[in-house]
Amino acid sequence: MALNRLDLNLLHVFDTIYREGNLTRAADALHLTQPAVSQALARLRAQFDDPLFVRQGNQMMPTPLARRFLRSMRPGLNQIKGAVNQFHSFDPTSQRKTYRIALRDVLESTFLPALMAEINDYTGLEIACQRTPRRAMETHLASGKLDFSVDVLLPVSAQTAHELLRRDRLVVIARGDHPLAGESLSLDNYLSAHHVLVSSRSEGPGIEDFELSRRGLQRRIRLRCQHYFAACRVVEASDLLLTMPETYARIIQSRSNIRILTPPTELPSLDVHLYWHKAYESEPALAWFRQRLQAIARP
Repeated sequence: MALNRLDLNLLHVFDTIYREGNLTRAADALHLTQPAVSQALARLRAQFDDPLFVRQGNQMMPTPLARRFLRSMRPGLNQIKGAVNQFHSFDPTSQRKTYRIALRDVLESTFLPALMAEINDYTGLEIACQRTPRRAMETHLASGKLDFSVDVLLPVSAQTAHELLRRDRLVVIARGDHPLAGESLSLDNYLSAHHVLVSSRSEGPGIEDFELSRRGLQRRIRLRCQHYFAACRVVEASDLLLTMPETYARIIQSRSNIRILTPPTELPSLDVHLYWHKAYESEPALAWFRQRLQAIARP
C-alpha cells in the first residue's frame, strides 16, 4: 500500500470516525456531509487495502489493522494538531463544538445546571455526558473519545493532567420528622441507626466506612444501592440515614422533606478533580472550556 502520499486530511477523518464510531456523527463533528466522509473512507480503504471499519448495527467497528494504525498514528497526529492549534484561537460565539465529558450521576446533578447556564449564550456549543469506566478513562482521554473527566482523585499516568475542582464535605440526611432530625447527631445514635450506602461497586465499604473502621467503629448498612437520588427517596420514606456529599444534599433538600445533619465524627472530604490529556491541553477550544469548568466549580 502506497502511504507516502496519504492526505493528512484523511488521517483527521480516520481519527474522527474511530472516535465517533458512526459516520453521521463523524460528519457532524467534521462539519462535512456524510457522502464526503464516506468518500474519504473509501480512499482510506483503497490506500490500506483493508475495510478499516465494519458496520455492526449503527456502529462502525475498527478492524485489527485500523486499531494498530491508530496506535502508531496518534502521537504524530497529536503533535500536528498541537502545532496548528498554537496559531488559532477559539471563538465560542461563532464556532461549533461538542464537548464530551465523563460525569457520574451525582456530579451531573451538581455540575450540569451551572455549566449550561455558563454557556447558555453560545448556541453552537453542545455537551455530551457519558459514564466511562474508571479503568478506561485515560484511554478515552488519549484517543479523543473524551475531552474531560470529572471524578474523585484517581491514580493516573504522567500523560493525564488533573486539578482539584471542588472539595465537598460529607453530611448525613434523614427524613424531616425522623426521631434524630431535631437534635445534634451523636456518634452512638449514628452507629445504632440503619444506613443506606451508595456505591457503584457491588461490595466493599464506602469512604465514610474507611474512617469509621480506622477508629474501630462500624455502622449498620441496611441498603446498598447505586444512585444517590434513589437513596434519598428511600430515606425520605424510612428511618434510614444516608451519608452523602453536601452539595447534592442541598439540592435534594430544596425539593424534599429531608433534614441535613452534621456527622458526629470527622469524615474525609470528597475531592472532585478535573482530568484531561496533556496532548490536548493547548487546544484553544479545550482550554476555553476548562476555564468555564473552573469558574462554575468555585464556591
